[in-house]
Amino acid sequence: MSEVARIFETIGGDMTITLDRPPVSAAPALSPLTPARLVSVTESLWRVIDPRGIVIGHVQALSLGDSVRFRARRYHAASKGFRDLGDFWSADDAVDCLRFAR
Repeated sequence: MSEVARIFETIGGDMTITLDRPPVSAAPALSPLTPARLVSVTESLWRVIDPRGIVIGHVQALSLGDSVRFRARRYHAASKGFRDLGDFWSADDAVDCLRFAR
Protein backbone atom coordinates (compact mmCIF):
# COMPACT_ATOMS: atom_id res chain seq x y z
CA MET A 1 0.00 0.00 0.00
CA SER A 2 1.32 3.44 -0.85
CA GLU A 3 1.92 6.14 1.74
CA VAL A 4 -0.89 8.28 0.32
CA ALA A 5 -3.38 5.39 0.41
CA ARG A 6 -2.40 4.63 4.01
CA ILE A 7 -2.96 8.27 5.03
CA PHE A 8 -6.42 8.39 3.42
CA GLU A 9 -7.39 5.05 4.92
CA THR A 10 -6.29 6.21 8.38
CA ILE A 11 -8.04 9.58 8.13
CA GLY A 12 -11.02 8.28 6.19
CA GLY A 13 -10.98 11.26 3.86
CA ASP A 14 -12.10 11.70 0.31
CA MET A 15 -10.15 13.11 -2.59
CA THR A 16 -12.06 15.93 -4.24
CA ILE A 17 -11.18 18.51 -6.83
CA THR A 18 -12.76 21.90 -7.36
CA LEU A 19 -12.60 23.50 -10.78
CA ASP A 20 -12.72 27.28 -10.93
CA ARG A 21 -13.97 27.19 -14.47
CA PRO A 22 -15.51 24.50 -16.66
CA PRO A 23 -13.31 23.15 -19.45
CA VAL A 24 -13.49 24.80 -22.84
CA SER A 25 -15.73 22.63 -25.00
CA ALA A 26 -16.45 24.56 -28.20
CA ALA A 27 -13.75 24.56 -30.86
CA PRO A 28 -12.15 27.98 -31.15
CA ALA A 29 -13.03 29.90 -34.28
CA LEU A 30 -10.07 30.21 -36.62
CA SER A 31 -9.57 33.06 -39.04
CA PRO A 32 -10.98 32.25 -42.50
CA LEU A 33 -7.46 32.87 -43.83
CA THR A 34 -5.95 30.09 -41.69
CA PRO A 35 -5.36 27.09 -43.98
CA ALA A 36 -6.10 24.45 -41.34
CA ARG A 37 -9.07 22.96 -39.57
CA LEU A 38 -9.64 21.71 -36.04
CA VAL A 39 -11.13 18.31 -35.20
CA SER A 40 -12.22 17.67 -31.61
CA VAL A 41 -10.30 15.03 -29.64
CA THR A 42 -11.56 15.87 -26.14
CA GLU A 43 -13.40 18.80 -24.53
CA SER A 44 -10.36 21.06 -24.67
CA LEU A 45 -8.06 19.39 -27.22
CA TRP A 46 -8.25 19.62 -31.01
CA ARG A 47 -6.28 17.94 -33.77
CA VAL A 48 -4.91 20.43 -36.33
CA ILE A 49 -5.22 19.22 -39.92
CA ASP A 50 -3.63 21.01 -42.87
CA PRO A 51 -5.33 21.41 -46.30
CA ARG A 52 -3.79 18.12 -47.54
CA GLY A 53 -5.40 16.22 -44.64
CA ILE A 54 -2.16 15.74 -42.69
CA VAL A 55 -2.26 16.06 -38.91
CA ILE A 56 0.34 18.69 -37.98
CA GLY A 57 -0.24 18.75 -34.23
CA HIS A 58 -2.73 19.55 -31.49
CA VAL A 59 -4.08 22.70 -29.89
CA GLN A 60 -5.06 22.46 -26.23
CA ALA A 61 -7.17 25.09 -24.45
CA LEU A 62 -6.01 25.96 -20.93
CA SER A 63 -8.29 27.87 -18.57
CA LEU A 64 -6.31 30.36 -16.49
CA GLY A 65 -8.56 32.42 -14.26
CA ASP A 66 -10.83 34.43 -16.53
CA SER A 67 -8.78 33.86 -19.67
CA VAL A 68 -8.02 30.98 -22.01
CA ARG A 69 -4.60 30.20 -23.45
CA PHE A 70 -3.95 27.86 -26.35
CA ARG A 71 -1.02 25.44 -26.25
CA ALA A 72 0.52 24.14 -29.48
CA ARG A 73 1.65 20.51 -29.14
CA ARG A 74 3.33 18.14 -31.57
CA TYR A 75 3.95 14.41 -31.36
CA HIS A 76 7.63 13.44 -31.27
CA ALA A 77 8.06 9.89 -32.56
CA ALA A 78 11.54 9.32 -31.11
CA SER A 79 10.43 10.06 -27.55
CA LYS A 80 6.91 8.62 -28.12
CA GLY A 81 5.32 11.64 -26.53
CA PHE A 82 4.08 15.15 -27.13
CA ARG A 83 6.22 18.26 -26.99
CA ASP A 84 4.80 21.64 -26.08
CA LEU A 85 5.79 24.28 -28.62
CA GLY A 86 4.31 27.26 -26.79
CA ASP A 87 1.29 28.91 -25.19
CA PHE A 88 -0.61 31.60 -27.10
CA TRP A 89 -3.47 34.04 -26.50
CA SER A 90 -5.26 32.97 -29.69
CA ALA A 91 -5.93 29.64 -31.38
CA ASP A 92 -4.79 31.18 -34.69
CA ASP A 93 -1.35 31.88 -33.22
CA ALA A 94 -1.09 28.32 -31.87
CA VAL A 95 -2.05 26.89 -35.28
CA ASP A 96 0.47 29.19 -37.02
CA CYS A 97 3.16 27.91 -34.66
CA LEU A 98 2.38 24.35 -35.75
CA ARG A 99 2.27 25.32 -39.43
CA PHE A 100 5.57 27.19 -39.48
CA ALA A 101 7.57 25.00 -37.06
CA ARG A 102 7.77 21.96 -39.34
